[in-house]
Amino acid sequence: MVQRRIPKIKDLAPLMHFKTPELNAKKRRLEGALTIYDLRDIAKKRTPKAAFDYTDGAAEAELSLGRARQAFEDIEFNPSILRDVSAVSTGWDVLGAPVAQPFGIAPTGFTRMMQTEGEIAGAHVAARAGIPFSLSTMGTTSIEDVKAANPHGRNWFQLYMWKDRDRSMALVDRAAKAGYDTLLVTVDVPVAGARLRDKRNGFSIPPALTAGTVINALPRPEWWINFLTTEPLAFASLDRWSGTVADLLDTMFDPTVTFEDLAWIKAQWPGKIVVKGVQSLADARTLADLGVDGIILSNHGGRQLDRAPIPFHLLPHVVREVGNEYEVHLDTGIMSGADIVASVALGARFTLVGRAYLYGLMAGGEAGVDRAVQILSEQVSRTMRLLGVNSLEELEPGHVTQLARLGRIAQPVAASGGV
Repeated sequence: MVQRRIPKIKDLAPLMHFKTPELNAKKRRLEGALTIYDLRDIAKKRTPKAAFDYTDGAAEAELSLGRARQAFEDIEFNPSILRDVSAVSTGWDVLGAPVAQPFGIAPTGFTRMMQTEGEIAGAHVAARAGIPFSLSTMGTTSIEDVKAANPHGRNWFQLYMWKDRDRSMALVDRAAKAGYDTLLVTVDVPVAGARLRDKRNGFSIPPALTAGTVINALPRPEWWINFLTTEPLAFASLDRWSGTVADLLDTMFDPTVTFEDLAWIKAQWPGKIVVKGVQSLADARTLADLGVDGIILSNHGGRQLDRAPIPFHLLPHVVREVGNEYEVHLDTGIMSGADIVASVALGARFTLVGRAYLYGLMAGGEAGVDRAVQILSEQVSRTMRLLGVNSLEELEPGHVTQLARLGRIAQPVAASGGV
């Protein structure tokens, strides 16, 4: 029979570890976030529905986004044991210059709509972390102000080719003069995708004050206070717009852009040029002939063509075919450092994170972006150690097994003669 006794103070003392309570509510929230999904939960509580859904949502049934995330979950890591992983290097050269991590901040539109600190917060964090920051054509901070926020770091500019070609190239010229080192030309937007959440929410620029938005704002007063007491929302590269996002995009995007136009842009840009939105092996080969510096396998975060190819599945095939001719980068669906490590193992030189960055921004402004980058960086380092590698160069396809969930059905062979 168990003998019981009254515990003595000297026995309890070693067990008593009371932490000083954190009085800063933002710091307390962010320290409690251990994953990007935790930041997403905080962001959803603190951001009006229309703005949150613009970030969180995708096109039509949102199958492309769901499949991209599922693809990362459907992997099996193959670690090596008994390796000295006391020191791990998470950096290498990307497009001819060093980065501290194999990921950077993707270009995102309407960023100050998500949280008032917007692109400046992302640029500051990128500067401290030693990673590139990408400014979107649809960004809400000027090319020059982003450069001022990240004066010594790597700034990339993302270009949508508009119907007004002169205005598009004026932006390219401004980015070059400001010292941006890389141009990301996005090629998967001949028209805007059907982003149904935005349509249902009536998402407009600027946001409309309706009975629904006011009711939704009541538990989120900080967002509205920030929105109403800071500079009015304006775009980095165009005049203010009053209307829906879909109307704006369809007004701007040029459905006539071809490979010849891309070659024309390349001839005018003095730095590195990367094509964003590649979704087939055939197009990847054509771009190799064009002499670009890199491509980004991407389906625009699932925001354009629903049921589009899964970039992570396409990655090893493209790397095998054209990986010696230019750098292959990847985005869409990345929500953890393990996703990033798996991408590098299968041949990606670099990855871009969009939603993960915006969840952090919405959760806590610049401090939230810091937390998002910290989470991803820690996960990258930990995953590498657990795999038994000391550097990104040691990662190779044998470290990853892609498990099959969606298998392709063989196409029928065409009949050789008439019936």
